[in-house]
Amino acid sequence: MTDTFAILTGASRGLGAALARGLLQPGTRLVTLARRNDPELAALARERGAALAEIQVDLSDPAAATRAIQALDIPRDAGRYLLINNAGTVHPVANTRALDDAAAIGQAFTLNVTAVMLLTARFLQAVDGLQAERRILNISSGAGRNPNAGWGVYCATKAALDMYSRVLKAEHADSGVRIVSLAPGIVDTDMQANIRASDPAAFPALARFQGFHSTGKLASATDVAARMLAYLDRDDFGQTELDDIRNYQ
Repeated sequence: MTDTFAILTGASRGLGAALARGLLQPGTRLVTLARRNDPELAALARERGAALAEIQVDLSDPAAATRAIQALDIPRDAGRYLLINNAGTVHPVANTRALDDAAAIGQAFTLNVTAVMLLTARFLQAVDGLQAERRILNISSGAGRNPNAGWGVYCATKAALDMYSRVLKAEHADSGVRIVSLAPGIVDTDMQANIRASDPAAFPALARFQGFHSTGKLASATDVAARMLAYLDRDDFGQTELDDIRNYQ
């Protein structure tokens, strides 16, 4: 019997990579979905006695995401089930009058929202009726709760993720499944590097984000991941479906 069965998206870098390393404990079976596999993660799983399955998939591709998610093997005998929807993108960054690339907008919505819905549906179907602990953590952003010029797509997708999480809670309040949409704060990841490389004409807050980096105000991915995993273990997880890890220093 597996003690913990966990599914994690976006595990190949940044916060996702740190979460994956934190999840790899004896008795854990971790399934990752990411654009590329991580040989170092596989070696760590062997070293720690954890089971790891890496699924290489581009979750911004609707057809590829659907195939990978439908093929997931989710057991029925684990003691605890975790789903962490972490994969996401900030692109395209542009003023709303320039948001005219339907393919780019569609890819962002597929990765940030649609893939989350598909994977969550698969997870809920697989664990339906179980008495085991079942928890879903959606990685949101303050951008879903506060507008940022240039982030029309990112803000919209994260706001959609927050509302979807609220619907999940409303539907599953009596089922024992717990759901939280959690903002991670400002984390030192590749996404932040991409933000700092934005066109200032498209992203007026660029200087502020560059300042976060130059003044050392970015939290480390390892630290934030550890605090998120501790948050997942809290007895009151799910009582507040919209939360921010910065509330738990």
